Amino acid sequence: MNDLVQIVILTLIAGLAMPIGASIASFERIRPRWLETEVRHSVIAFGGGALLAAVALVLVPEGVRSLSPVLIVACFAGGGVTFMMLDMRLAKNNTPLSQLVAMLSDFVPEALALGATFAVSNDAGLLLACIITLQNLPEGFNAYREIKSSTHYSRIQIISAFTLMALLGPIAGLSGYFVLSGYPQIVSGIMLFAAGGILYIIFQDIAPQSKLKKHWAPPLGAVAGFLLGVLGKVAVGV
Repeated sequence: MNDLVQIVILTLIAGLAMPIGASIASFERIRPRWLETEVRHSVIAFGGGALLAAVALVLVPEGVRSLSPVLIVACFAGGGVTFMMLDMRLAKNNTPLSQLVAMLSDFVPEALALGATFAVSNDAGLLLACIITLQNLPEGFNAYREIKSSTHYSRIQIISAFTLMALLGPIAGLSGYFVLSGYPQIVSGIMLFAAGGILYIIFQDIAPQSKLKKHWAPPLGAVAGFLLGVLGKVAVGV
């Protein structure tokens, strides 16, 4: 199987993890109610941990390789400030879609990086695709719950939209392979910009949502999500 076919298949599978996670969220019915609440908050925390792992273990380490300190600061800080302004705009319009923004801002840069990585190493690209897929499952779950609770969209509409978003994976992956593999500084800048934005979202929206009074299990979800990223990073480094 040539590189192009692999990139399309792997990025599409990684993207389809988003509607799969949303589908699981749409059928989630756990009794008693307190257990359902704890599971939901644990999954939110797991998604936050996975996003934090993506920032700490993939986006930032890969992003700083090709940039000067000045550009690192500009890209990372620019991402944080931009996402803050977007968050303020969403709040003004009473549209809390932080999980969706976080999911896409994580998925698209990593898919770009995956395509660029395939130009150098098939094994590293394959392992990166596995990491992205595992991250997108809880992120799709959490984004569905947030959108469903704050909008009038139906289950079918949300899952269909997530399925269409999965097509961004092959587009970004092929762009990374053909266009950006020869421009590592641009890829690094995109990854750092996304990292700064994701870090803002984690501490502004996702982490507060995962907290439950007099419950201690949800924070373990964040630990498990970050551990997932650590294991993926170790595997890539082997």
